[in-house]
Amino acid sequence: MKIEILGTGCAKCKKTKEIVEQAVAELGVAAQVVKVEDMDRILSYGVMITPAVVVDGDVKIAGKVPTAEKVKEWITE
Repeated sequence: MKIEILGTGCAKCKKTKEIVEQAVAELGVAAQVVKVEDMDRILSYGVMITPAVVVDGDVKIAGKVPTAEKVKEWITE
């Protein structure tokens, strides 16, 4: 599983990465968590507002910091 955190490095983007890493650790799943800061790559997903979370190529949320519970739902779908 590949989880991408899209964002340019703002506080919300950093918080989103922390939440995703925490959820992955709590579930004990094998997931690669990657921070994407390249604007062209972010825009290629159709994301205009960061932070955003992409799970295996599927944009799950954009413009908001997700809850750990929501991230766990995405991971276990």
